[in-house]
Formats: sequence, C-alpha cells, structure tokens
Amino acid sequence: MGDVAVGARSGHDGEEHRGRPVEAADPAADSAVTSGSDSGATEDGRTTEAKGGGSGDSAPRVKKQRSFWKELPILIGIALVLALLIKTFLVQAFSIPSDSMQNTLQEGDRVLVDKLTPWFGSEPERGEVVVFHDPDNWLAGEPTADPNAVQTFLSWIGLMPSAEEKDLIKRVIGVGGDTVSCEGTGPLKVNGKALSESSYVYPGNTPCSQDDQGGQFTVKVPKGYIWVMGDHRQNSRDSRYNQSDKHHGMVPVDDVVGRAIVKAWPINRWGTLPEPDTFSQAGINQSSASAALSVAPQGIALVGVVPVALWRRRKIAAERTR
Repeated sequence: MGDVAVGARSGHDGEEHRGRPVEAADPAADSAVTSGSDSGATEDGRTTEAKGGGSGDSAPRVKKQRSFWKELPILIGIALVLALLIKTFLVQAFSIPSDSMQNTLQEGDRVLVDKLTPWFGSEPERGEVVVFHDPDNWLAGEPTADPNAVQTFLSWIGLMPSAEEKDLIKRVIGVGGDTVSCEGTGPLKVNGKALSESSYVYPGNTPCSQDDQGGQFTVKVPKGYIWVMGDHRQNSRDSRYNQSDKHHGMVPVDDVVGRAIVKAWPINRWGTLPEPDTFSQAGINQSSASAALSVAPQGIALVGVVPVALWRRRKIAAERTR
C-alpha cells in the first residue's frame, strides 16, 4: 500500500488506476493542487478538510470599513494641518481695523494676503496694498482686542487675524531708491512724476496734507525699505507721521507679511486689489536704468560668446567628416 501512495503523489500511473478511468481520481486532491498549497495533504496521501469548513471560506474576507465617527478625528487633523500650512506659507486672512484705507477698504473688511511670493524673493512694488508688522510702535495707544477661545482658535489656524499680531495695512508709494515728495495739497510725486490718485484716494481728500506734523516732505527711500501711505490721506497715521522713529517712517521689507490680493468679506464687497495704472507711467522707475547697466556687460558677453561657440562647433564637425 505504501508504494501505491507514493506512486499517486509522484504523478505516475500506479496500480490504483488499473481497471478504472483516470477521471475517477479524488477531487479533493485536484483542488489541493490547483490551490497551490499542500497543507491539506497527510503523509499517507489523504486530504484533510480545511479549518473553517465550507467552500465559501476560500474567498478573501472583505476588510471592515471604519465608521464615520472613527474617521472624523483623522479628517479634522488633516484639515488643521492643511490650514496651518496654508496660513504659514500661502494665504492668510486679515481684518481691517480702521478707516485709514477708505474707500478701498472699510473697517471690518476681510482681506486675503499672499504670503507665498515673498518666499521666492518677491518684494513689494509701488501701488500694492501690503500688510506689515508694526515697524516701531506705530500702533501705540491703539486699543487691543480681547478675543474669546473660539476666536483664538480660528486665528491660530489662520481663519481669523491674530489679536496678538501688531499688523498694519497701507499702500506702497515708494520703494528702495525712490524719491517721494509732497508739496502743498499735491499732487504726490514719485521720482518727480505726479501721481493721478483719484481712483483710490478717499473722495474729498487732497493727495498731500498741509500740516507741520509730516504732511509736507521730501524723502529718499533706502534700499530694503518702502514708504507707505493710507488711501484716506487725512485719516491715516502712516510713513508721513512716523518720521521720528528709528526707520524715519520707512518700513523694512523684511517686516512685510505679504500683498493683499482679494477683499473676501463681506460678500457684497468682494473684489481684487490691483495695482493702479498711475504707478506704471513712463519715467517713474529710475532703477530701470541702473538695472539695464548692470545687465549690459553680461548681455554683451553673451552676444560675443554665441558666434564663437557656433564657429567652434562647425569646425569640430568639419574635422570629423574628413
């Protein structure tokens, strides 16, 4: 009998096939072969029944899906991480605390500030509305908000401005290298070019303020700084009225949080904050000449190098064909 079992397991025709067709082989043995597992075979060639019984157990078990309430904390955690990343690197919401930017911005408006482009070396440009940290106690005497727990949490994830951050919002008038001046009631001049500001200065205001507190001025903006002013000229404590601070009224570029790009709330005031056309007028950008001079040597060198490189490539190709 042992020889018979060995012959059956080795695949040879043994004595057990004599007198009966091959099709009569044990079906359990066939299933063991096709399943790719020998765990069901015993030493004497007989098969044993798989644990668990029925043939339905051979199908893979479907993994039980988590309930919604178990997944909810994970989803909330992912949302918080994304909100913090967006607040830190992309966009942050800020609330307008005063009327110094009327009518462009009203007190209580919510604006979205682009915080991404400064990470790539972008600096503020003339005409942009920017949010910046208080350079040198400009907000002295201003009331400090006392937020509740919900407001503190929302400000932490970037859905509301933080009450602890001393930030201001103004329009950039001059950048490093510019000369900005106000004489009489205006117009305001940048590098000798008069600005047409009727599209954003508060109706009824004059571009320049006639007072002895700083409304009349001529300043040269150092590199790495900006000169800012509010659109409500007669109701804005901006660079003009902080010329006695350590930066002489200038705002360090490093203190700029980002550019305000959208009025997001209330819905009926939704809109973008584009750069006014008056800042694009010809001749206002004095730094373009120096930039052209700094690029000129490299440009001349490139013009000289390209023909030489092409000549060398042709010479090498001709030598290879010989």
